[in-house]
Amino acid sequence: MDTLSIGELAARSGVAPSALRYYEREGLLHAARTGGNQRRYERADLRRVAFIKIAQQVGVSLEEIREALAELPENRTPTKADWSHLSSRWRHRLDERIAVMERLRDQLTGCIGCGCLSLQRCKLINPDDQLAVRGTGPQMILNPPGA
Repeated sequence: MDTLSIGELAARSGVAPSALRYYEREGLLHAARTGGNQRRYERADLRRVAFIKIAQQVGVSLEEIREALAELPENRTPTKADWSHLSSRWRHRLDERIAVMERLRDQLTGCIGCGCLSLQRCKLINPDDQLAVRGTGPQMILNPPGA
């Protein structure tokens, strides 16, 4: 069996050894141990770490990542179909996040949607704080009218 040490996995994945140990404590990653108690990872764990890293970058919580990874087979290397099924669960959520990021990009210079940067301007966009009924925070970004 071709395995990787924690240093090799860290170097290949771009994730610090301390983060890999944390992922292991959190149940996101599993390592076999040598007789000298050194961690050994399967090469397939490179995909797991890549998945964890990118999911975190788009704001997915570790709990959600753990739940998703729990669906992958433990007795074999996940296939392309396994990864495709897993990613399809998040597609709608990612599309929503992309839309929020686009609204933020497009409106950032003018207004962050009644959080509020300009009381004078909000008198025009949000007179009498009408957006308060939609919820707290930057409603023009998170929950824009007509969306």
